[in-house]
Amino acid sequence: MLMSIVAAQVPAVWDVEANLATVRDVLGETRAGDVVVFPEGMLSGYGEDLSPLSTLDPAVVTEAVAQVAALAGEKQVTVFCGSLLPSDGDWFNAGLLFPSSGPAAIYRKINLAMNERGPLRPGNDLPTFAIPGPDGDITVGVQLCREIRFPEQWQYLAVAGAQLFVYLTNAANPREPEGVWRSHLVSRAAENQRYLVSANIPDPDQHCPSMVVSPRGEVLAELPAGRPGLLRQTIDLSQTANWYLGQRRQDVVSAL
Repeated sequence: MLMSIVAAQVPAVWDVEANLATVRDVLGETRAGDVVVFPEGMLSGYGEDLSPLSTLDPAVVTEAVAQVAALAGEKQVTVFCGSLLPSDGDWFNAGLLFPSSGPAAIYRKINLAMNERGPLRPGNDLPTFAIPGPDGDITVGVQLCREIRFPEQWQYLAVAGAQLFVYLTNAANPREPEGVWRSHLVSRAAENQRYLVSANIPDPDQHCPSMVVSPRGEVLAELPAGRPGLLRQTIDLSQTANWYLGQRRQDVVSAL
């Protein structure tokens, strides 16, 4: 059950056309069958200051979503891409799945950051998504940025059948201690025995790496912080397991 992963450590700015150009450039480097992971807020733009959201045209973002869907089909790749997403007069922070064929699917961030509370609405579901693999469908769970701090969400996705975690982030906070979020990524992969693919923006204050972690917690590949780059890694999904999940003492503690 081999799968080719591409993590894109690229800027996500408050300019939808510039972001679309970045997505096109990255997908121009892909091969048919790749699973491509972009950062949080990739299409709309994103930042700690969300005031630019007040002038962001929902129609422009909706059109960008349609263009990436078309690109995924054209390139015959599966794309995970973040965006602030309009819906019925509100905005959500979303992780979008663009399959190589068929409609896009959406995960709406359920655990909003403090700066997001008010400008954005939270989602209320932790769905899993099926994507095509060389030997059949693969089940994927998506999480966004500060949700790395909530391990129960990741365990829920693993129990629900996720074989792969896709993590989209926009983490560039000089107040965060060095190495902590990297450790969180290793823990989320190892404690659930799942592969984890992370994509962050390049930034001088980047405090979370773009990398691929194995179900054993091994860092298989990692991009240098602070500068753009693409990471390509082949993973073997037969290495996922339920060894630790199956040993939980639910008679003592039942979180799910």
